Amino acid sequence: MTDANPGAALRGAVDLSALRNRPAPVAAGTEAASPVSGSLVMDVTDETFPQVLELSRTVPVVIDLWAEWCGPCKQLSPILERVVTELGGRLVLAKVDVDANPQLSQAFRAQSIPLVVALVAGQPVPLFTGAVPEEQVREVFAQLLQLAAQNGVTGTLEVDAADDDAEEDAAPVEPPLPPLHAEAFDAIEAGDYARAIAAYEKALAENPRDEDARAGLGQVKLLNRVQGVDPKEARAAAAAAPTDLNAQFAVADLDVTGGHVEDAFERLLDLFAALPSDERTPVRERLLELFALTGDADPRVIRARSRLASLLF
Repeated sequence: MTDANPGAALRGAVDLSALRNRPAPVAAGTEAASPVSGSLVMDVTDETFPQVLELSRTVPVVIDLWAEWCGPCKQLSPILERVVTELGGRLVLAKVDVDANPQLSQAFRAQSIPLVVALVAGQPVPLFTGAVPEEQVREVFAQLLQLAAQNGVTGTLEVDAADDDAEEDAAPVEPPLPPLHAEAFDAIEAGDYARAIAAYEKALAENPRDEDARAGLGQVKLLNRVQGVDPKEARAAAAAAPTDLNAQFAVADLDVTGGHVEDAFERLLDLFAALPSDERTPVRERLLELFALTGDADPRVIRARSRLASLLF
């Protein structure tokens, strides 16, 4: 986020070239529909993405990569929509269903969702992975606007009020969250992670097959652990004590929240290998927790599981 070049952090990891010049399909006798006309929040597809790239030369575009089955996505998306709307056209939110748009999912390497990135002058800017509280979203968006201004992207998208009202009237009504999920969501917004953890744990006690609650619990536990942690102090402590569990766990958590999942896995696997066999259980449990948070199908998880198995046997 703080790099002067907005594309530097993802260069080599995100390749948008295949999508950049693709024309959107147009029915005979009609004009191409713009995904950005009349709204600050839009659904974007593989076909309409080139128009979003072009829009990012005028106003920063926040990309929300989500899926219907993703519990944390359902917590985060309303926060993103609310904050973008309140900014009055200085940012635009583009929502990408990763299941329906495999090319965009592949281009952004959306191996763990929700994944939020931005486009500034056609270049990708990493923002964050996972559900985060509203206060943090506001802070990140403020930094994004500063970065956009440094790169000459200072436009504002004007939205007709009547169009907004019509879109809101036409929008489908989302079913309400289950009570315990709603309680957890409210607690996350308030920064009360302990209350959110308790709500998700109660939901799982009532229904052990509630995967949305399980995913939400993993996310909020991670947020709770990194809250108030000073990254420089944590990394210095870990460097000074290579086999101290708490010190290594703290840096691994920071790496995961920063999107450096493979670094976190390698750190904990190296720690596992360095410890006597009777002291390894907490490390294995933390690895399994982070595996679940990242997703069993993630190639980084598959590689880490393989190394863990080799160390166990």
